[in-house]
Amino acid sequence: MQRIRLRYTKRGRLRFTSHRDFQRAFERALRRAEVPMAYSAGFTPHPKVSYANAAPTGTGSEAEYLEIALTEPRDPERLRALLDTSLPAGLDVIEAVEARTSGLADRLTASVWELRLDGVAPEDARRAVDTFNAAEAVEVQRRTKNGVRTFDARSAVAGLDAVETHSSSTDRPSDRPCAILRLVVRHVTPAVRPDDVLSGLTAVADLAPPVPAAVTRLAQGLFDEETGTVTDPLAPDREAAATEPHPAAATAAAPAPV
Repeated sequence: MQRIRLRYTKRGRLRFTSHRDFQRAFERALRRAEVPMAYSAGFTPHPKVSYANAAPTGTGSEAEYLEIALTEPRDPERLRALLDTSLPAGLDVIEAVEARTSGLADRLTASVWELRLDGVAPEDARRAVDTFNAAEAVEVQRRTKNGVRTFDARSAVAGLDAVETHSSSTDRPSDRPCAILRLVVRHVTPAVRPDDVLSGLTAVADLAPPVPAAVTRLAQGLFDEETGTVTDPLAPDREAAATEPHPAAATAAAPAPV
């Protein structure tokens, strides 16, 4: 059985698709691309697809990951291209590697988010960020199926900064003030999401954007405590592929028995 790990995006209007919507679209793409999928056992077999830490509905992402199991070997790049053309624009498969290491989900310990706050002046955002970072704890509330839950949103935040805005028409569709925040948050329990951090900014600094923030996940992977960066979770598989021969190639190169 061959395992392939994919990185895909949620862009534009497709950010409003739920994780279940993506699952249905992806399974249709697998059938359309005629991928030789491995299936689970039982009365209702399902294709063996492992999804890892999907972004919330309404947020964009440049770094979503999943793993599929195949019954026949396929070239990862060719498979990526077939799946990409079988999915709607906005759900884009941008990278595929053969899984040569274990524990992809274990390497997703933090995310980098970009929060675009239209209608908020950059200097107001910087003051709010400084207040949030100076706080030892920032309690926020979130409504769950079991009622309202209160938790600390500050402890999971590894980095929060106000960054410079860009001058392109894409980044600045109007002349209204716009602040952009860069957030690095650890994956903890309970999960702290970008909207929880925004609630925390409102609680400690009275920062209230007039319109909902546009949130995009830029990266996710292992958090490096020394550098404060999030590393690429597929890098170990690429490095292993560069140093280890493909099983089929190794079999072909082996000497024939005498």
